[in-house]
Amino acid sequence: MNTIDENLTTLERIHQAAKKEFLEKGYRDASLRNIVKSVGMTTGAFYGYYKSKEKLFETLVGEHYAYLLNCFQKAQKEFADLPHEQQPEVMGDISGSCMFDMLHYAYEHLEECKLILCCSEGTKFSGFIDEMVEIEVAATHAYQEVLQELGRPSPKIDPTLEHILITGMFHTFFELVIHKMPLKDAENYVKEMRAFYTAGWMKIMGQ
Repeated sequence: MNTIDENLTTLERIHQAAKKEFLEKGYRDASLRNIVKSVGMTTGAFYGYYKSKEKLFETLVGEHYAYLLNCFQKAQKEFADLPHEQQPEVMGDISGSCMFDMLHYAYEHLEECKLILCCSEGTKFSGFIDEMVEIEVAATHAYQEVLQELGRPSPKIDPTLEHILITGMFHTFFELVIHKMPLKDAENYVKEMRAFYTAGWMKIMGQ
């Protein structure tokens, strides 16, 4: 994406130029002046479309940020809503399916997802992985309560270790997206990754 397609609408050209600038330099170092200049418009004309660089970035990534977070939250809720006695039997299945959904979605929107993962420092989207970790930590604690209720109590997990393991899981997953690994390979890695982490958590939880 080295040149701006003149056949696009002005708004589409702004988005194309902005993605290029943000991907190359990240949000913080991206120049609104460069974006405007590459489109061949004045800064004043740009402000007729967006009131700030931040709003432009939000338009590019906001929908995708929300989709991925909501997908993961929904999967955790589906698991939590299952009968408690059924949860140990399917532990990892629902969230595993969600990981494949997120993978396919990310591959359909690679540039936008890379903006969130690699280029969002300085915006409200920079804490994306931290938010995913918080969702997973809460779900893990809820599942431990279920195990306690079922008479299969889990040993207390050190909070620092828990955070490190969960953060590592998400970084491992999103590395596939960042490096644009061939989709078939990425699917295989997600399958193996999920098996690895599920077995590890079952061991830690004494199950």
